[in-house]
Amino acid sequence: MAAFLARRIAQGLAVVVLVATIVFFLIHAAPGDPFSASMDNPGISESVRATWRHSYGLDRPLTEQYVRYVASIARGDLGFSFSLQRPVSDALASALPNTLLLMGISLVAAFFIGISVAVMQVRRRGKAVDRMLGGVSIFLFSVPDFWLAMIVLVALAYWVPLFPIGGSIDPVMHDMMGAGARGIDRLRHLVLPSLTLALLYFPVIARHQRAALLESITSDYMTTARAKGVSENSLITRHALRNALLPVVTILGVAFPALLTGAVFVEKVFSWPGMGLLIVNSINSRDYPLLTASVLLGSTLVVAGSILADATYRWLDPRLRDER
Repeated sequence: MAAFLARRIAQGLAVVVLVATIVFFLIHAAPGDPFSASMDNPGISESVRATWRHSYGLDRPLTEQYVRYVASIARGDLGFSFSLQRPVSDALASALPNTLLLMGISLVAAFFIGISVAVMQVRRRGKAVDRMLGGVSIFLFSVPDFWLAMIVLVALAYWVPLFPIGGSIDPVMHDMMGAGARGIDRLRHLVLPSLTLALLYFPVIARHQRAALLESITSDYMTTARAKGVSENSLITRHALRNALLPVVTILGVAFPALLTGAVFVEKVFSWPGMGLLIVNSINSRDYPLLTASVLLGSTLVVAGSILADATYRWLDPRLRDER
């Protein structure tokens, strides 16, 4: 296991470095720079803009900027955000917990709904309920994330005003609430974005789990259990489901990056102050240090999720424990 983890960590570091390098050169290759917006301001002269570019090192050759960037990353310095006027590390430290909270709740909800739907489909396989749930899953899987987010927002914040429109807290009343009321306020703001992400991803889990269950119930040990008089519901929930959960562990490694990608647009729609909103705003403002650091952190989280899923799968499956 130690050799496997060392190899996967080395591969993960290579992926992170490659992603950060590609993003660095792509964003610098786009026309303009972080100070292009000041072109519309007649009160800012070209000499002032040139001074700004020089102070941030943007007038240097691109290869030199890249070497300086890698050196600063190696020192633990992520740079200074042009748009937020604060260190990038501070901006990420305030946004990352919100994204991890949103993604954690969304993952739990998505896996709970997906596994429950799969069990219902297998119990009634070939019947109308199975076909209806399958159709709903395919529909939700095909819906663009930003479109579903807007539909959920309009339905549950405008048509039926059950939850707040956006943000993570009530900007006016939150600080004046008690501890319990502040927790409820945060949960109410969390419902819509987490529900959107759960609806976006549970179809993937449901379809994989359904296929694994259908394969499991045809095994020899299931035939033996049927011969002993075990009911069909017990066969599925107590025997087949336990053995069919292993593929879901693999899905966990895919779910993490998928939710991180979907959270970019969902956080923007719901104004959730996490990594997704930070990335969108950094793209709009051409904030090089903030965008590259956000992608670097995002790719690190994706690699960590993948390694964790692989390690968990090897731990749960005895056949893989001795493989290198």
